[in-house]
Amino acid sequence: MGMDDKTILNRISELVDEEHRLRSAAQEHESGTDDEAKERLRALEESLDQCWDLLRRRRAARQAHGDPDAQGERPVPEVERYLQ
Repeated sequence: MGMDDKTILNRISELVDEEHRLRSAAQEHESGTDDEAKERLRALEESLDQCWDLLRRRRAARQAHGDPDAQGERPVPEVERYLQ
């Protein structure tokens, strides 16, 4: 991925904004979300988990006097298992 903290935070903000738009649209229609919107929400949540994971690991590396740029994005299954 090769992103710095600011880029990661900007990406998180974009993902959260999209998530809020989808959830608001679902609430306005009161019928829930269709399958496409549900799939997109799931993908957004996974991407957010990856971004937060990467940001936390970059910050931890910096605190340990390591190289934050050596941290890479981990695959979704690994991040999901880690967070549970």
